[in-house]
Amino acid sequence: MARKWIEYPPVFLSAEEITSQVSRGVKAGELRKLGPRLYTAQVSDAPEAVIQRNLWEVVGLLFPGTVVGYRTALEGRPSQEGTVNVVGSYKRLVQLPGLAIRQSEGPGPLPGDQPFVGGLWLASRGRALLECLRPTRASDAGSRSLPREEIERRVEQLVRISGESAVNELRDDARSLIRDLDAQSEFDDLDRIIGAILSSRTGPLTSPAAVARARGEPYDPGRFALFQELHGALLRWPSTPRLEPRQSGAAFSNAAFVDAYFSNYIEGTEFGVEEAVDIVFAGRIPEHQPEDAHDVLGTFRIVSSRDEMGLSMADKRGSFEDLVGTLRRRHETIMLARPDMRPGEFKETANFAGATEFVRPELVVGTLRRGFEMFRSLADPFARASFMMFMIAEVHPFLDGNGRIARLMANAELLSQGHCRIIIPTVYREDYLLALRALTRQGRADPFLRMLDRAQEFVSRVDFSDLDQALAILRAANAFLEPSEGRLILPPN
Repeated sequence: MARKWIEYPPVFLSAEEITSQVSRGVKAGELRKLGPRLYTAQVSDAPEAVIQRNLWEVVGLLFPGTVVGYRTALEGRPSQEGTVNVVGSYKRLVQLPGLAIRQSEGPGPLPGDQPFVGGLWLASRGRALLECLRPTRASDAGSRSLPREEIERRVEQLVRISGESAVNELRDDARSLIRDLDAQSEFDDLDRIIGAILSSRTGPLTSPAAVARARGEPYDPGRFALFQELHGALLRWPSTPRLEPRQSGAAFSNAAFVDAYFSNYIEGTEFGVEEAVDIVFAGRIPEHQPEDAHDVLGTFRIVSSRDEMGLSMADKRGSFEDLVGTLRRRHETIMLARPDMRPGEFKETANFAGATEFVRPELVVGTLRRGFEMFRSLADPFARASFMMFMIAEVHPFLDGNGRIARLMANAELLSQGHCRIIIPTVYREDYLLALRALTRQGRADPFLRMLDRAQEFVSRVDFSDLDQALAILRAANAFLEPSEGRLILPPN
C-alpha cells in the first residue's frame, strides 16, 4: 500500500477534490475500483474479500441513510445469492464483486428501527416480517422475502425462547406499522400465523416446529438437527456385530455389576470396587453414603434383570408411550432413595452442564417423540443403542440420573438382540464426555460412534463368568484408573 493512502479507510468514496489523485492511484496500481466511486488501497486482496470484510461500511457508503430491511434485517447477512436488501426513496440495484445491494422503494426509519453501522438503519423485527410477507418476484439477486415456513419457524422460535408475551409484543409492534407500510394484508397474514402457533385460532402451518407447538407438543429444533446428524452417520456406520453367547446367571449378574458400578462412578458415586461388591451382593449399606449405595443398587436391579434388559424400544408393538413409561419406571427404581430428585417424573426446571442448557422442560416430550420417530427407523442394534444413548443424554428429561438412564436404555437395545453391552470404565470417562461434547457442540457424530465402538469391543473381551477373574482383567486394562493416570488397554482376544 502506497504511503499516501495509509490514512484512508479500507474502503472509501472518491470525491471531486481527490478525483485526479484517485485516478493516478488506480493507474499506478495503488488503488482498485470496487464499484461506483468506491475504491480500496488493499490491492493485494481479492475484491470480494475486501467487500466481505467491510460489508456494512460498503453498504453505508453507497446507500447512506437507508434502512436494512426485508430478509437481510432478520438474517443479519447477505442472502445465499449474495444480496443485501435496503429500503430507500427509489429502486436501485448495485452489483459489486461478490455482492449485490438492492434498494426497494419504501419509507425511511420508522418507530422501532434502530441506528446501525455507517449511517444505516436496521428495520425492527415487526417491520422486517411484514416486508417479508409482501408478495415479491424473485430475480437474479434472489428473493427479498423469506419462505412462509421460515417465517413460521422464526415466530415459533420467539415463543420458545422468550415466551408468548414476546410474540404478542411483536404483533402489537407490527400492528402499529400498518399505515406507514401500507401492510394491512401482510399484518393479517402475520396475525394468522401467530394465532395458529399460539392455538388461539385455527389456520394452516407448514413449519414442523410451528405445527408441533400448535398441537401442544413443541420440540427443540436444535436438538432435532443433532438427531438428524447422528441418524445419517449411523446409516453410514460400518458397525461390527459383537454377539454375546447366552451367559450363565453368574456371568450376566457379574457383567451387570460392573455396568452398574462404572455407570454410577462416572456420575460421582465413588466407591471402591470391593465396597461396591459388598453393597450389591451382600446388601451392606455404608452409613457414610447411603443414598449413593442405593443408586448403585437401583441401577443394578435394572441392568441385572433379563426381563428389563430384554426389552427393546424398537419392538414393532412398542409405542412412544411405552418409551415414556419405561423411562419413568426405570428412573424411579434408580433414584428411589432420592425423593428430592422426583424419581420417575420429568423435570419441571431447566438443567445445565456448565454453559450447556439441556432441553427445556416444556420441550422434553415433543423432542423425545421426534427423536423416537427417527430411532424406530434404525435396524442395527448398535445404531439403535447409540441413538438411544445420545437422545436421552441430550434431552436430559430428569433432574438427575440422566446419564445412567441413557446408558441403561442403550444396553437394553443391545442385550435384547443378543449383542454385547457397552460399559464406560473410569479411565475412559474423558473419552466418553469429549465424544458427547463433539456431537452436542459441533455436530460431529463419528467421534461418538468410535468411542462407543471401542467401549463395546473392550467389554466383548472380558470373561464375566467369574467375578474375581473379571475384576483382575479390568485392573490389567487400567479400567479403574482416573483418566489422568493412564489409558484404556484392550484385553487380549
